[in-house]
Amino acid sequence: MKVFAQKDAEEFVKTGNKTLRYNRELQLTPGARDILSEASVKLVFDAGAAAPAAATASTSVASVAPTATAAPKGEYEAIYNSAEAEKIKAEICEIGRRVWIREYVDGNGGNISARLSNGLFICTPTGVSKGFLTKDMLCLVDKEGKQLAGTWKRTSEFMTHAAIYNNVPEAKSVCHAHPVHATAFAIVGIEPPERLIPELEVFVGRVVMAPYATPGSQAMYDSIVPLAPKHQSILMANHGVICWGKSVEDAYFKLEITDAYCRTVAIANQLPNNRTSIPCNELGKLLDLKKGLGLPDERFGLKPVELCEVDPWEKMESRPSTSSTACGCEASSVTPVTNAEVEALVQKVTEEITKQLKKG
Repeated sequence: MKVFAQKDAEEFVKTGNKTLRYNRELQLTPGARDILSEASVKLVFDAGAAAPAAATASTSVASVAPTATAAPKGEYEAIYNSAEAEKIKAEICEIGRRVWIREYVDGNGGNISARLSNGLFICTPTGVSKGFLTKDMLCLVDKEGKQLAGTWKRTSEFMTHAAIYNNVPEAKSVCHAHPVHATAFAIVGIEPPERLIPELEVFVGRVVMAPYATPGSQAMYDSIVPLAPKHQSILMANHGVICWGKSVEDAYFKLEITDAYCRTVAIANQLPNNRTSIPCNELGKLLDLKKGLGLPDERFGLKPVELCEVDPWEKMESRPSTSSTACGCEASSVTPVTNAEVEALVQKVTEEITKQLKKG
């Protein structure tokens, strides 16, 4: 297999050709695809085509389009248009509409994919609002992200989905979006606390944080790999949320439950009241229920004292300590202000204002 990288794309654009034909033996990098797209070069995947003898206005350079040894193009088209694929396409379009209506994405953000029974995948295209997807926009790709059918360019973040599919056999669908409340937790570097609402414990479990990496990059793939087998909902630092499920709707449900939970906790954290949590022995019962449903959780088998090792509300007060910021600059030496300090200051200001009003 040959890799067609950004530099290759730049050289191809210089030839003036407006169509690049390629096959399974040629892997186009996301950067190369972007350059070709900006130059209005049409990408034509032809699994059955032999390498052309020379470059023309409608063919690719011979050195970057070797003879294909994969299945004929017609076979992939048949899979793309099969009853199973059509059903999956309809489900993805519907979930895309829900994600957009719920304001979990803006612009053309987010991406959705699903695994077919033959091991190939249907995924959303790049550059399209998820609220306006149609079935003909969706793409057929393999586990390495190579597009096999569909005229729209596949999402540049499919390989992040592949980090889940390649390591979690039971994952049938992946949904990635940027819901405001969950993403807010991802921005401030806090994993949502546990032991507060039964639904999250049973249907999602602990929501973990993957370190920041460029979207769609190998580093992003590597950060998801160790987390996916035990966690169905993962915060992507300074980015968003990615969830997997046993169906397209199930993956979306994990996303919806995660954001609703983050929203509820964020509001509850502002209320001046007694902060409660699910008792340790009761949490064990919820995990037993979850295990019976066949859902994964890293806490199975832990004793009550181990389940309650960290107070959930103390987790909300914490912030990750780092010696430098993401840009490599020196971190600020300013100590974070706690909620108690803010409340004390507000009380002091209120008392002073009241005192001045009485004098008047």
